[in-house]
Amino acid sequence: MARIYNFSAGPSMLPESVLLQAQQEMLNWQDSGMSVMEMSHRGKHFMAIAEAMKNDLIELLAIPANYKVLFLQGGATAQFAMIPQNILNGKAKACYVNTGAWSTSAIKEAGKYCDVQIVASAEDSKFTTIPDFSDWSVDADAAYLHYTSNETIHGVEFSAIPEVGALPLVCDMSSNILSRPVDVSRYGIIYAGTQKNMGPSGVTVVIVREDLIGLAPKSVPSVFNYETQAKSDSMLNTPATYNWYLLGLVLQWLKQLGGVAAIEQRNIAKAARLYKAIDESNLYSNPVLKEYRSRMNVPFVLADAALDKEFLVLAEKNGLGSLQGHRSVGGMRASIYNAMPDAGVDALIDFMAEFERSH
Repeated sequence: MARIYNFSAGPSMLPESVLLQAQQEMLNWQDSGMSVMEMSHRGKHFMAIAEAMKNDLIELLAIPANYKVLFLQGGATAQFAMIPQNILNGKAKACYVNTGAWSTSAIKEAGKYCDVQIVASAEDSKFTTIPDFSDWSVDADAAYLHYTSNETIHGVEFSAIPEVGALPLVCDMSSNILSRPVDVSRYGIIYAGTQKNMGPSGVTVVIVREDLIGLAPKSVPSVFNYETQAKSDSMLNTPATYNWYLLGLVLQWLKQLGGVAAIEQRNIAKAARLYKAIDESNLYSNPVLKEYRSRMNVPFVLADAALDKEFLVLAEKNGLGSLQGHRSVGGMRASIYNAMPDAGVDALIDFMAEFERSH
């Protein structure tokens, strides 16, 4: 069977050139006589892979020198708990913005460790907008403010960085990291699972400002402590070595394309074409206010929900996979991350137009 265009929200499509390189190097990485997945994480071959991967990420995101970059496990979900464990620093409160399902999950987990202050919520709009910054009620006595820059399920995305005064700003960028330039210096912590824009699942990138390291109480286990992880170069335990390697290949691919600024222009164009097709249709619609629409995850519904099953079956037959919307919202969802080529978006648009003509 030919490869399909995979519109899954994650694990998501990987660049074909990355997969081909991994295939070529599977049995014998650069004449080492070993597969990467067989290497000791302390050996010279893997240490070279890890160093190059970390340096490429620092270069692509222009990460300042006063930040540590960690490569952890447990996904973004683990960070929902690790963040309050590491940076509450004796304070009882933390501020959270609720813009969708993943914000809600982060809020629930943080509530086990502190008093969560909801400074703004889009729940009343069914998460189709982002509350205006001027309406946020930020508590200056809180330990930090957390938000999710892109909600994969509801398809809303921040286009600007919130102004939160002196509070450390913490952001879950799992679904839009490396898709647009970002001023890392504005943040206390950025974290992201790799399974959308950076590689396969199994690695969580955490970029943490140095002044927020070393604040965890002694009761926090070493593997969950940013300080011990930073001191061990994220190798307190054996890391997901092959996943680090694949992450490194994706970063090299992105550099070859021209970096984050170049991929942003491609992402803008891809999303614009797909939203235009939806807006000009009589069959499809997107519920999100235009100024908050995600470039990464495009949900849409059909005017007649009875057609959903047929749409999905025919899409699969046409090589368009994983278009079913999340069970909590229904409809369809096209995730068009960095690795989704222009041809994939164009094939989806053509299919949608033909389906509308025939129905």
